[in-house]
Amino acid sequence: MTASTPPLHPMEREQLRAASTLVVTVKSSDEFHEDVTADIESLEHGDSVDATSTLSFTSYDDLMETLTPRVLDLIEAIRREKPSRINETARVVGRDVKNVHEELSRLAQLGIIFFEEEGPSKRPVVWFDELLITLSFEPESGDTVITASEGRYDA
Repeated sequence: MTASTPPLHPMEREQLRAASTLVVTVKSSDEFHEDVTADIESLEHGDSVDATSTLSFTSYDDLMETLTPRVLDLIEAIRREKPSRINETARVVGRDVKNVHEELSRLAQLGIIFFEEEGPSKRPVVWFDELLITLSFEPESGDTVITASEGRYDA
């Protein structure tokens, strides 16, 4: 972990372990702020909120640059092999230890993984069973809506 990535509190780790799905979305900063504000207001009024663990990116490019096939393979390898430290993780995926360490640190900053410290070693943990990516495609004004029955595609 880096100085900017504080270790998770044991309660936070247990809450993540209890969750089985990580939802990944693309939202603008304004949309994200509005959602968080609405959730806070709901909680203040005693209402419940959706407790699904969600990671929001501000652009499709950020999402695609972060969750590359190589990163998804790394996540899958950690889930499957359960390596006990970063060096072993690098060996499992056949990659350079330094690069794997940097990638794991980034994933930890995003909350996609966390580290369990066992003596001098850090064991990467993928806490979810399912990664669900949801993308909303809002039609812009002036776009042509095409129905399947029309059988044509307008540009």
